[in-house]
Amino acid sequence: MLAQRAMQVSARRLLLGQHAVSTGQMMGIRRTVTTQSGESEILIKQRLNRPVAPHLTIYEPQITWYPSMFHRLTGVALSGPLYLFSIAYLAAPYLGWHLESTVLATSFAAWPIAAKAIAKTTIALPFVFHSFNGIRHLAWDLRLGFSKVQVARTGWFVIALSAVTSLYLGLAY
Repeated sequence: MLAQRAMQVSARRLLLGQHAVSTGQMMGIRRTVTTQSGESEILIKQRLNRPVAPHLTIYEPQITWYPSMFHRLTGVALSGPLYLFSIAYLAAPYLGWHLESTVLATSFAAWPIAAKAIAKTTIALPFVFHSFNGIRHLAWDLRLGFSKVQVARTGWFVIALSAVTSLYLGLAY
């Protein structure tokens, strides 16, 4: 019986406290009255001049930003077409499309050499970069290469290695 009474008192206090807060009747709460006079115009002008949040324009760009940003972008850029092609590949027999490997390979072989090289390099770059930068992130998970110098060095190394490897894969016949 005592526990039940304590719950009732707590519930009443809680409800009264919420009521007092919503009506502004608690001590220490002051209601503010806004008018459509010059004060609100000044307030609106001040809000427009405030910085929104720590933004990229405030901070000095660093090498850690770009590989991290492009790692996320390449992950999305690689997974989206993969899902779309997988769905199309599964739906192809029902829709009369020919997405078999032999048809795709034969049609790609008919392209000009320059178009093949551009297509292969364009497709290889996100794969290679995401793979190499993923290895870099796995090394960080093992607490390897975390000094400022090593982070910058590995960032540039991943970018250079990705460019060279994707060019190699794109230009290899």
